[in-house]
Amino acid sequence: MKLRKILVNLFVGLVFVGTLGITSQLASADTTDSSSSSAVQTKALSKPYVVYGAGLASEDKDDIATALGVKSNYESLTATGNDYATYLNSAGTTDASMISSVSLAPADPGSGVKVNIEKFNGQNNISQVTSQQYAMVATMAGVKDVIITVTADKSVSGESALTGVYKALAADGLSLNAENTQAANDVLDATQPAINSNSDDTSYPGKLMSAVGDVSAKLAKQRQSDNNLATKADIKQMLEEALADHDITSKTPSSSINNIVIALSNVQKAPVSTTKTYINNVTNVANDLKSSIGDKMASLKDFANSADAKKAQNFLQSLWQKITDFFNSLFN
Repeated sequence: MKLRKILVNLFVGLVFVGTLGITSQLASADTTDSSSSSAVQTKALSKPYVVYGAGLASEDKDDIATALGVKSNYESLTATGNDYATYLNSAGTTDASMISSVSLAPADPGSGVKVNIEKFNGQNNISQVTSQQYAMVATMAGVKDVIITVTADKSVSGESALTGVYKALAADGLSLNAENTQAANDVLDATQPAINSNSDDTSYPGKLMSAVGDVSAKLAKQRQSDNNLATKADIKQMLEEALADHDITSKTPSSSINNIVIALSNVQKAPVSTTKTYINNVTNVANDLKSSIGDKMASLKDFANSADAKKAQNFLQSLWQKITDFFNSLFN
């Protein structure tokens, strides 16, 4: 009897080890290098959040909540000018300037960052920053596996929306490294003029941010392999090659290329580029962005609480029970 129990436990244990490879796709987030534990998001968002801009008109709050898809289980926060200074290291922003609002929801593990820009009363009030920029910049800041929804009750550039993202993560116990968030924001600033100058090409933002992500992944690999930083000349060559691969060289002004090179150099020096998980995260998002067009990147199936995710979890539970029953039956 004892021998049978030992053998059953051994067999089940061996299968459990194999099953971990499957369940890891649905369970908690990857770990990071211990030396850079705060460099990237190290676990999944535990619940959804909504972060209203401090400058939001009170009479518009309910309509903003509707646009953001807020439900009763969303924790509510407010992004202030002080938050902007804290998370983006840029002083001088007032509460009244914090217009855009965001919601964050957990996404399926491994899905990266997906961003939807929603209209307010039929009007897209995020006038500059694109979904593709938000997605890549948040990834460079160390964010992963979240769905971000952005809107505003009046026309704004959209730059302050990232403050709400970082504040929600901090409230969830997922505080990100300030050097990462600042370097990521530099990428936002550097890519904006090029995107503005190609406003008639809906495919350009995705291609540009994909190219930028490809270069950042290469720089992180290089830093981790030999602990050396690429020169700005090297980064420029990498970027020009990536732009050519995405067929947007002629559409990208030389001044923007130079500014993006500087911004990528800053990301390379930031702690985020020392983590192996960042390479996977930024590569996956870059792949998603290369053909991304328009304001909507996420659909219902991307949410962690989607029917697909629940079905997968139920499948694993059922599979585990069948495995246990099978090995028990061998000895009955």
